[in-house]
Amino acid sequence: MKKNNIKLAVIGLGYVGLPLAVEFAKKRPVIGFDIQIKRIKELKSGIDKTLEVTKDELQDLKQLILTTDKKCLKSVNCYIVTVPTPIDLYKKPDFKPLLMASEIIGRALNKGDVVIYESTVYPGCTEEVCVPILEKYSGLIFNQDFFCGYSPERNNPGDKQRKISNIKKITSGSTTEIADFVDDLYNEIIVAGTHKAPSIKIAEAAKVIENIQRDLNIGLINELSILFNRMNIDTEAVLEAAGSKWNFLPFRPGLVGGHCIGVDPYYLIHKAESIGYCPEIILSGRKINDGMGIYVASQLMKAMSQKLIQIKNAKILIMGLTFKENCPDLRNSGVENVIKELKKNQCNIDLYDPWANSDEVKNIYNILPIATLNPNTYDGIIIVIAHKQFKAMGINFISALGKKVHVLYDLKYIFSKKDSDLRL
Repeated sequence: MKKNNIKLAVIGLGYVGLPLAVEFAKKRPVIGFDIQIKRIKELKSGIDKTLEVTKDELQDLKQLILTTDKKCLKSVNCYIVTVPTPIDLYKKPDFKPLLMASEIIGRALNKGDVVIYESTVYPGCTEEVCVPILEKYSGLIFNQDFFCGYSPERNNPGDKQRKISNIKKITSGSTTEIADFVDDLYNEIIVAGTHKAPSIKIAEAAKVIENIQRDLNIGLINELSILFNRMNIDTEAVLEAAGSKWNFLPFRPGLVGGHCIGVDPYYLIHKAESIGYCPEIILSGRKINDGMGIYVASQLMKAMSQKLIQIKNAKILIMGLTFKENCPDLRNSGVENVIKELKKNQCNIDLYDPWANSDEVKNIYNILPIATLNPNTYDGIIIVIAHKQFKAMGINFISALGKKVHVLYDLKYIFSKKDSDLRL
C-alpha cells in the first residue's frame, strides 16, 4: 500500500486513540470512530473529558472526521485499534472491547487492508485472538488477503511534556513488507523515531514487560516501606540516601493503579499459566501492590487509635481519587481498597478530587464527592495523590481541615515529615 493511498481510521477515542487520531489528522484525513455516541458529541463540541486534547486542537482540525457510523469504515484500508484491555473481577483478561473492535473491522475489511493494534496484550494475542475474528467476519485470509501490525501505545496521561510525537514508538508487522509499512506510517508523526521489532509477538512482549518492570520496582519499594515502618525508619530518608548512588533507581512507595501497571501484568500471568508456567516474581509484586490499599487504611486506623480517636463513625477525608496526579482518569485507582477497608470498619468517608468527574466517582464508589472543604471536620485525612492543587493549598490549610486531634497521612510526600503524622 502506498502512502498516498492510505485511508486511515482510529478505532476507540479514549486516552490513547484521540491524541493519536489528532496527530495523524495533522498529516492526512482520519476517521475517528467510537461506539459511544456521547463521546463523539462531546468531541464534536470541542470537549475532551480526558483533557489530553484541547478545544482549539479539536476544532482546528479539518481532516478529522468523528463518527459512530460503522458504514464510514467501508472506505478505510488501514485501521488502528486503540480500545482498552481491562481485566475482570477474577483478574483475567477481558477481551470484550478488543473482540468487538475486531468484529466491527472484520465486517468492513477488504482485500489488501492493514489492521494495526495498539492495545496492551500478551505475546501472541493479536494473532491468536484478534486475527481469527477478523477472518471470521471478513471471510478473508490472514497474510494473504489482509495483514496486521502491532505498535503498542506509550501514552502517559496528564504528561504535557512527553506527548505522543516525542515518545519513541515500537512498530511491527505480520510480514516484512507490512512491518516496513507500519514503521513508515508512524514515522509520519513520531518525531522521536521508531524501533521496528522483528515480530508482532516481540512487540507485544516488549510492551507488557515495560509495565511489569515498573510494577515490580514499586512492589519492592512498597515492601521495603512496610519493613522500615516496623523498624521505625523513615523510608523517604532511606531512599534519598540510597539515591546518592548514580545507578539507584528513583522509585517511591504508593498505591498502584491505572489502566496499565495494575492491569497489564495479569495479561502475561494469564498467558504464562496457560502454557504451564507460574510466574512467581510477577505474582509476588502484584500481591504486594494489590494489598497496599488495605495496608494504608490499617495504618491510618492504628494511628487514630493511638491518639484515642474512635474508629467507628470516624470522619475521614480522602484527597485524590484518580490513579495519578493531574489527570482525571479514575480507572483501577489504587484508592479503591482504602475506601473499602475504611467502610468495612464503619468510617464515614468524604471524597475530594478537583480532577475527577463527580458522576463517575458516584458510579464507582456510591459516594458523591464533596465540592467544598470545611475546617475542623475530620478525624483522619489521607492525601492519596499529589495533585498540584493540593500542593498549592499548603500544609496549614489541609491540617486545618482536621479536628483538634486528628491524623494526617501524606502518602506522596507532598509535605515534610514533621508536617504529617504518617508517610508510607
